[in-house]
Amino acid sequence: MTYLIYARKYRPKTFEEMIGQKPVVQTLQNAIKNDRVAQAYIFSGMRGVGKTTAARILAKALNCQQGPTPTPCNKCEFCKAINEDRSVDVLEIDGASNRGIDEVRSLREGVKYRPLHSRYKVIIIDEVHMLTVPAFNALLKTLEEPPPHTVFIFATTEFHKVPATIISRCQHFEFKKISQKEIINHLLDITQKEKITISSYGLNLIAEAADGSLRDAQSLLDKAVAFSGEAINDEDLKEILGTINRDILFAFSRKILEEKAEEIFPLVEKVIESGYDLRFFYKELIQHFRNLLLVKSIKNPQDLLPLNEEDMNNLKEEAKKASEEEWLRYLVALQQGEQGLKFSSHPRIYLEVFMVKLSHFKKITPLKEIMQELEDIKKEIKSPSGKKFNKDTFQKQEILEEKIASEASGQKISEKISEEIGDEEGKREREIETALKDPSVQSFMDKFKAQVLSIKPIKRADSNESKLPFDLRRKK
Repeated sequence: MTYLIYARKYRPKTFEEMIGQKPVVQTLQNAIKNDRVAQAYIFSGMRGVGKTTAARILAKALNCQQGPTPTPCNKCEFCKAINEDRSVDVLEIDGASNRGIDEVRSLREGVKYRPLHSRYKVIIIDEVHMLTVPAFNALLKTLEEPPPHTVFIFATTEFHKVPATIISRCQHFEFKKISQKEIINHLLDITQKEKITISSYGLNLIAEAADGSLRDAQSLLDKAVAFSGEAINDEDLKEILGTINRDILFAFSRKILEEKAEEIFPLVEKVIESGYDLRFFYKELIQHFRNLLLVKSIKNPQDLLPLNEEDMNNLKEEAKKASEEEWLRYLVALQQGEQGLKFSSHPRIYLEVFMVKLSHFKKITPLKEIMQELEDIKKEIKSPSGKKFNKDTFQKQEILEEKIASEASGQKISEKISEEIGDEEGKREREIETALKDPSVQSFMDKFKAQVLSIKPIKRADSNESKLPFDLRRKK
């Protein structure tokens, strides 16, 4: 097979081609220039950000015929052998399938010998956190005092699982997530070289779905080309990525704003019929309300939202239907309800109930308005005009005061209840003390004590032990 997927075809071959890892690249290049190469490195970070790629480039930089050099030529025999995975002095080991102590012992025996053809022997262990504890322990002495011209490079996606004894013997480099802008620029470069037609909105969708992984973005673009050919339209891309239809998201926000709770249930049914996972849909709904709040809050939301012109205009029109405070209230409520949906045994019912609850949010009167209305009533009552107020006016004042108490004094109410419980317990103790002071009660207690003290132990016939009888009423 001559076809290469984009993730392999466009894999960086020099440090300059690496994307989004400038601090790591600069440090490694300076170390090679100044002859300060460490005996062991740990490259940590999420999948698809360049850990193994950087390890291979470092191996080429150390063994290049023109080197050691921070810019390997990729033309000499040593560089070609590493690119083609046939260099006997550069070993790339999968830590998941070679995780035992026997494999590490074999590795230790192998590194004792000098490189056969290259300048340095480079050992790359991918997913090193998968090694067993005995295997890690077997590596300790070798890492601390490695043979000359041997460099270890460990790559891991779960750095916290690597023992501290290993970390202390290595230089650690953390690879960051690739920014969405850098991913888009890289994908744009690929599409131009491959003569692929795709909109900027489509590139944004892929970059957003990749979530910081450049390899994932390349694989998604490859998948889109396989589905649509060299002309990729946005609708096909949405279907490939499994993106939630924005019409459904807008339908939910619209019904919530219009307070049409009865229409929530058919919408949830539509989501289920479309085959969407309810938890994934809920996540997208949170993102939708975040976009609405963003559009309402800032002047140039297009700088932060990767949307086409039509979707941006729809968001702006929807955002006008509520205030910034209301959008914030909806968004906070949605975030608080996410955990409940995640662990609910009936996610559909939970989602329906929560959406109905949101549709009633506008009926909640802000506390500030209630307090202002109460102040206005008090001013009217105290006014010197001599106006008489009927019973309804004072009842209204009482209702408002109750609302304020329920909104702002929940803690005081709980404290009051606690005080009442404490008072009740104290009352009972005082009643017991008073009863004990009664002469008749005191006389009864004295007689009871005397009766108990007069009980003698019973000796068992088969033993010298003595014990009290079970029935204290018996007298021996």
